[in-house]
Amino acid sequence: MLPVVVADKQGRYVSDLPADKFSVFDNGRRVPIELFTNEDTPVTVGLVIDASGSMRPKIGEVVAASLRFARLSNPQDELFAVRFNDDVQDVMPVPPFLLAGDLAGLETAVNSIHPDGRTALYDGLMDGLDHLAQGTRARKVLVVISDGGDNASEAKLETVLARARESNAAIYTIGIYDQDDMDKNPGVLKSLAQTTGGERFLPRSPGDLLAACERIAREIRSGYTIGYVPPARDGAYHRVRVEVDPASARRMNVRTRPGYFAAGRTTQP
Repeated sequence: MLPVVVADKQGRYVSDLPADKFSVFDNGRRVPIELFTNEDTPVTVGLVIDASGSMRPKIGEVVAASLRFARLSNPQDELFAVRFNDDVQDVMPVPPFLLAGDLAGLETAVNSIHPDGRTALYDGLMDGLDHLAQGTRARKVLVVISDGGDNASEAKLETVLARARESNAAIYTIGIYDQDDMDKNPGVLKSLAQTTGGERFLPRSPGDLLAACERIAREIRSGYTIGYVPPARDGAYHRVRVEVDPASARRMNVRTRPGYFAAGRTTQP
């Protein structure tokens, strides 16, 4: 399952292309498209929120942005939120999921976050990916709000990136930090987004933060979902490329995840 985003040269989403305009290549080999939809179908989406001490002056902006994201999402999206500082905690009042249309439930959840302590970003991401796997929607998304630094996790970045590649999740990252923040690591946020076909945002004001959440919500609802059968069950990493037909490609940018780990062959006892 590939989440695919198509935009024109001005950055406007293009959501009305038919299936025959797309070609999918797996390790350079063209493969038949078995599933295609450009409908606004519900997704499973998790908010992974930095609640370390450095976020204390910004938490009000994060709450407002989270609610703005939910307002613009499909009301039937499965939604959860986790916060991380010294540890990781689910903050939803009725786990594992709320519907995105339940703004009161989400507001209660994010308002319960009180920033303090250190930053266990990688543990938060692992928890978010575990939680995401429980969702019933075919398309999965994580939205990570953090400065990208980590000083408290048991998990390592390499483990998180490998797990992200194994999942079907698209990870969107929003970097919030001051320029003199010694723990900031926007490169980590970029790696997470690029690995999974998401996007990194670096807002510099509360208005920019709201705009980033609005853009992510609109992108999720304007995207395509394309599915195909992997040509080999070899347990290896497969590179993926999605193209739009040449007549359209001159005017459009196409983004999806760069690859995935294929399942290995099963042996009969």
